[in-house]
Amino acid sequence: MTDTLTPSRDDFAALLEEQLQGRDFGEGQVVHGRVVGIEKDIVIIDVGLKTEGRISMREFGQGEDAKLPKVGDNVEVYLERVENALGEAVISRDKARREEAWTRLEVVFAEGQPVNGAIVGRVKGGFTVDLGGASAFLPGSQVDIRPVRDVGPLMGKEQPFQILKMDRPRGNIVVSRRAILEEARAEQRTELVGQLQEGEVREGVVKNITDYGAFVDLGGIDGLLHVTDMS
Repeated sequence: MTDTLTPSRDDFAALLEEQLQGRDFGEGQVVHGRVVGIEKDIVIIDVGLKTEGRISMREFGQGEDAKLPKVGDNVEVYLERVENALGEAVISRDKARREEAWTRLEVVFAEGQPVNGAIVGRVKGGFTVDLGGASAFLPGSQVDIRPVRDVGPLMGKEQPFQILKMDRPRGNIVVSRRAILEEARAEQRTELVGQLQEGEVREGVVKNITDYGAFVDLGGIDGLLHVTDMS
C-alpha cells in the first residue's frame, strides 16, 4: 500500500481485497445480513462490508401473510455488487429467495420427488407456476391427462407438480401436473384391478362412444361395453 494521501485505484482494490479476505461471501452470492434501520418503506441492511445496502420493504412480501423484518433481524440477501457509485452495497431479497428456491428444487429434482406450486399466470404455449420463489413453465399439454377447457379453477391453487427439466444457467424450469395425475391414476388402476371380480355389478361413467360400443370409466380403469351387450 502506498504512503501517499491520494491512493490509486490499485491501492483501493488491494484495501478492499484485504477487508474481504477470509470472508465467505462475494458478488453473485447469497450472504447473511442484519437489519440496522428502516426508513419508511426501505430496509437498511448491514452485510459486513463496512457499508450498507437498501432494499424495498415490498421484497419481503405483501399482504397479511407477509413477514416484515424488524431492526436487529438477521436476513439473507443476494449481493449483486459490493459497492455502487453511492458507496452502498447493491443487494436483493427477491434474488436471494430465488437462489434459495433453486437450491431446494435441485435436490427435489435429483431425488425425483414432486414439488408444490401454484399456477399464477398464462403465457404462450402454457402457464407460469410459482414454486415458492422460482418460476416454472407448465406446457399446455402437461396440465391434465385430458385437454382442459377452463383452467380457472386451477389458478392460484397449491398442488403438486413433477419437475421435468431444470437449467439453472438459463433460469428454465419445466414442470408437469399431468405426470402426477398419471401416477395417481396408475396406482388407482392397480388397486382397482385387484378388487374386480367377474360377475359383480359396478357403476361407471361413459367416456366415449364408438360404432362398436362405449368406453366406461370404472373409477380408474376403462372398460368396453360392446354394442351387442347394450339394450
